Amino acid sequence: MSRSDDIPRGSARLRRSLTFWLRPAFVLRVVNRFQKIAGFDRSMALASSALTALVPLALLVASLLSHLSAQDLADRMVQRYDLNGGGEEAVRHLFAFAGETDAGIDILGALFLVVSALSFSRAVQRMVEQAWELAPLSVRNTINGLIWLLALVLYTAVSGSIYGYLGGGRIEVAASLAEIPVSVLFLTWSAWVLSAKREPLRRLVPFGIIAAIAAAVYVEAGKIYLPTLFNSAATRYGPIGAVFAMITALFGTMLILVASSALGREVADELDRISRGQRAPDDEVSQQWAAVVEQARSRWDSVRKSRELRQKGRPDAG
Repeated sequence: MSRSDDIPRGSARLRRSLTFWLRPAFVLRVVNRFQKIAGFDRSMALASSALTALVPLALLVASLLSHLSAQDLADRMVQRYDLNGGGEEAVRHLFAFAGETDAGIDILGALFLVVSALSFSRAVQRMVEQAWELAPLSVRNTINGLIWLLALVLYTAVSGSIYGYLGGGRIEVAASLAEIPVSVLFLTWSAWVLSAKREPLRRLVPFGIIAAIAAAVYVEAGKIYLPTLFNSAATRYGPIGAVFAMITALFGTMLILVASSALGREVADELDRISRGQRAPDDEVSQQWAAVVEQARSRWDSVRKSRELRQKGRPDAG
């Protein structure tokens, strides 16, 4: 068999795979799953919870870094996202407290930090439970929530190290590609732990892969639009503008997380059906696509005819 024969076969196999996974019935199931877990509302709730949990944690980390490194958190953020003007000034003002204080955190502040962090972990836990239709555990899963928070800090440190070694420049493709396997492991394990290990790991792997790839793409896209977002918002509103920009960026991240959970759940269900020999036949997939094309063509013809009638001054009586 010649190499030229392999290329058409490979392209045909890719086309069949794309039409299978993008067939209307499957896409509709994903959309229904996303709506069932109130995807947009859930993303905003996660972004708000992440903001209240991560800002105090970031201030604590910034305070520690100011003693361990000459470069504080504000410098890292300015350098990472190439901020200038109002954006740079707002970020430095926002994290100025952490670099100047030596008092540390009192008991009340530590309690607030723990409560807000656990609230965020429970919000992610509820997303996992809803996506995989598990009974809610709420505070009964607190121990796993604490374990997950510690792992989140470790994952953030590893991710930062990867970008520190491989990053450089506006677009950090090498660092993003190197981070994907780490993100797959962390996200898959996160869903497993936050579900109290009630869902098999193999069914969570599609979610981890999809979310990791989508997050890597979002990070690279964020290098382009986040500086503009930070600079414009901070110039207009001052330090509070940086907070607005942060919650906007967090909303995008959480939307990816929620959408990936809906898609990952449906992919896992589809793979289970395929393993049981219940894969949709190719002719059924073709019929679904033919029905969609025919419906789109019919609607286009209807719109075109209506426009022609209006141009002629003879509105459609029907």
